[in-house]
Amino acid sequence: MKRIRILAVDDDPDFQYLLEQTVGSQPDMELVAVCSDGSEAFRAVQRHCPDIVLMDLDLQNTGRDGAETARAIRLETDSKVIILTADDDPSTVIDASVRAFASGYVFKSQFALLLPTIRETAEGPTPQSHLICAALLSSLTSAERAVFYNLIGKDVAFHSSTKTIANQQTSLLRKLGLPNKQTLRHIFSAYMG
Repeated sequence: MKRIRILAVDDDPDFQYLLEQTVGSQPDMELVAVCSDGSEAFRAVQRHCPDIVLMDLDLQNTGRDGAETARAIRLETDSKVIILTADDDPSTVIDASVRAFASGYVFKSQFALLLPTIRETAEGPTPQSHLICAALLSSLTSAERAVFYNLIGKDVAFHSSTKTIANQQTSLLRKLGLPNKQTLRHIFSAYMG
């Protein structure tokens, strides 16, 4: 049985302990590291190459919030991110998940959902990841969406000039905050399976 490699990022020692006990007791999971801040987490992700990063949204006094750290991790690694948050406002969590290119989220008040969310996220796209992906793509025009689907390998018929398609590609990359089409493919592979 392949174990799911997990890295946890939370600055609350009590919650760190809870994560260690909960995740550490699962035979199909391995907690490879627990970090307190974003910089430490980024280095640990590069060192341990976890499958899943559990990222607290509200990292105090670290110079970078959880969403920014998660975004950097997603851009540079193959690790999927699950946002953890004590904030129970769904719109705040969806917004943070979109900014982070997260694959899912768990409200700390619904901690019992953590283990199933980890397992489902490790297996592939989930309803949460589809929701986050849809939110990411919501700002694109229909023409930009056609170019997006073409970039990720779907067969799309175009009726525009090559120059128009190139302009739409530039526009959609700017809207998504991505530097190039290779990064776009990398990020969206977590959402498309």
